[in-house]
Amino acid sequence: MRAARVSQAVFAATLVGLGILGLVKGDFTPVWEPLPKGVPAREILVYLCALVSLGAGLGLLWPRSAPMAARVLFASLLLWWLCFRVPWLFRAPKAQDSWSGCAETGVMVAASWVLYTWFTARVRTLRGAHVLYGLALVVFGLAHFRYPKETASLVPGWLPAHAAWAYFTGAAFVAAGAGVLTGFLARLAAALSALELGLFTLLVWLPIVAAGTKDPYQRSEAILSWALAIGAWVVADSYRGGAPAAAAVSP
Repeated sequence: MRAARVSQAVFAATLVGLGILGLVKGDFTPVWEPLPKGVPAREILVYLCALVSLGAGLGLLWPRSAPMAARVLFASLLLWWLCFRVPWLFRAPKAQDSWSGCAETGVMVAASWVLYTWFTARVRTLRGAHVLYGLALVVFGLAHFRYPKETASLVPGWLPAHAAWAYFTGAAFVAAGAGVLTGFLARLAAALSALELGLFTLLVWLPIVAAGTKDPYQRSEAILSWALAIGAWVVADSYRGGAPAAAAVSP
């Protein structure tokens, strides 16, 4: 099995898990939240998003339905990003939550965009996914510099020099984003950024969840961190060239 197919399968399984979680909770899962207050038909949107995640995830696991699943997922996430994330950059441009929320959803949009290009053979649009992903990485990195103390507090206790790690990881995100945006060592930058997100999930959030935390925020952040790491993996795999074998059945 090609690496791109592995990332696709894990990404699909993650979507299935998010969909089931959303249906069980009756609330938005980390990929879709937070939704601004006052949005009409909120409950309908909760279940719609859960069904999109579940349906798209299952669809991506089945070769014949994967092209349609990729289209639906990309369209849904892109519409959500444009309607509920991008506007907050103009409404509250100084708030970190506006930028972080936009970047987090942006990674998922970029990953779904990659899948869309694989199954529609529209490789020319792949650059758009890379630009969006690169911008998200820069936002992640700058957040480390804006909130160094908060970032340092998340560094595992067994590592020395917590503040140094906070600045280092922030600089790594910014450098990776610059590489993806400019095309300079872009493949390496994308791979290393996916690794960084994966290690963050493994070293920071997994121990917290394993310790049995009951804090809803920590649980939500752990799920989001996992989803972002897998989405980054999909984007990184897009630099390997070619599409997954399932694309051969695309109509």
